[in-house]
Amino acid sequence: MAQYRVQSEGDSNDFVFTRSFRKIYRMFRSLKNRKGRFVLIIGTPGTGKSANIYSALKMLDLDIYDPTLFLDNMNMSSSEVFHEFFQTLRVDLGVKTNEEIYQKVAEYDAVLLADKLLDSEFLDKDKFGLSLWTENNGIKAFPFYIKVFREYLKHRGDLEKVNVVIQTAFMIKIRGIKYDLLTDFSILSEIFVFLMNLFFEIIRISYSEEETVQIIQKNFPDVDEDQILSCINKYGCRPRFIFEDLEKGLGNEY
Repeated sequence: MAQYRVQSEGDSNDFVFTRSFRKIYRMFRSLKNRKGRFVLIIGTPGTGKSANIYSALKMLDLDIYDPTLFLDNMNMSSSEVFHEFFQTLRVDLGVKTNEEIYQKVAEYDAVLLADKLLDSEFLDKDKFGLSLWTENNGIKAFPFYIKVFREYLKHRGDLEKVNVVIQTAFMIKIRGIKYDLLTDFSILSEIFVFLMNLFFEIIRISYSEEETVQIIQKNFPDVDEDQILSCINKYGCRPRFIFEDLEKGLGNEY
C-alpha cells in the first residue's frame, strides 16, 4: 500500500498515529541504546505492516541494514533458498562465513528483514521474493523456516549483539484465496503466535474501527463515514483492501 499513507513522517495533523504505529515507533526508538532484541511484526494482510515500519524509520535517526533477496526459480528447494539467503548476505556484507555476518551486522542499530527481502519482485519483475516463494510452495516451504530457526538457536549468543526486526507473515493459498497462518486461523493462529512469543518479541498491527475510519478519511476525504463503515463490514479493519475498493469505485455499491 505504498501509495496510501497509513502512517508517515511530517505534520502530525496530516496523519493518523494509531496505537500500533506508536508501538512500532517506540520499539525502533529503543534500538539505539539496546542490543539483542528479536522482534517479529505481524498483522492481517491489508493492515500495512511495511507502511508502519518504514514510516517509523523515516522519523528516526537509525543505521539500519535492510537487505534484498532475489530468487530466480519458484521451484527452488528450501535448502537452495536457505543457501541463497546467506550467500546474498555474505556477498552484500563482503564477508566469507556466516559467523562474520553476525559480527558485521552488529555494527548497525538493527537488521530489518522486510519488503526488499519478502517482496523483491516489485524491485525486479524478473525475480521474486521470499513471500511469493512461500505462498507458491505452501507446506514445502516450512523446512526453510525450520532451518532459519535452527540457525537462530545456533547463533543465539552472537545475536545478543544484534537487533533483528522481521516483517512476518506465513502466507498460504487455499482454493485460490490467500491466508496468513499467524492471523487468519483463529485459535490455530493464536497457538502459533503463543509459541513464537516464547522466543521472540511480537508486535501485532491492528486497528480499531475508529482508527480505520480516520485512516480512510485522510486518503478519501470525500467518502462519507457510512460508506466507509460498509467497507469495514466487508473487509474488516484492513485499510489497503478498502483503499483498493474505493480506488476502483466499487465502494459506491455498498
